Amino acid sequence: MKLFGITGWKNSGKTHLMERLVVEFKNRSLSVSTIKNAHHGFDVDQPGKDSFRHRQAGAQEVLVASEKRWVLMHENYNELQPTLTDLIKKLSKVDLVLVEGFKQDKHPKIEVVRKDLDRDLIANSDPTILALATDAEIPIDKTCLDLNDTIGIANFIGDYLEL
Repeated sequence: MKLFGITGWKNSGKTHLMERLVVEFKNRSLSVSTIKNAHHGFDVDQPGKDSFRHRQAGAQEVLVASEKRWVLMHENYNELQPTLTDLIKKLSKVDLVLVEGFKQDKHPKIEVVRKDLDRDLIANSDPTILALATDAEIPIDKTCLDLNDTIGIANFIGDYLEL
């Protein structure tokens, strides 16, 4: 499986770019999975539902399945957050895994930078960031891609990964 990341500061547009890239790579007949890093507690379950009640009762894992989809929820009671490598091992084999977040990990990435966000560039201190996807003019010795050019960004990733 090939791996490529989309990173950037909060509210920079990472998720919107991820959505567009998934559609573009699927249009190219590639199988795609995604991994998203969340920096806070989150819940994909609904209070009152059976699976929520199973977790609340203390189940380590709850698997919910139907004819349309299945999901496995795992509680990290006394465990550290799993590493990106650990999470990738849980995925079925696909052509491409797109990763949102995981700034500290050492996989190839594009940093999303908006002109109205006043933050230091992550790319200045992270050599794994190969390019910026931006709507601004940024003086940097890295490739700058038009944030709104999904095909161009997908071509950059595809060329780099030899997809």
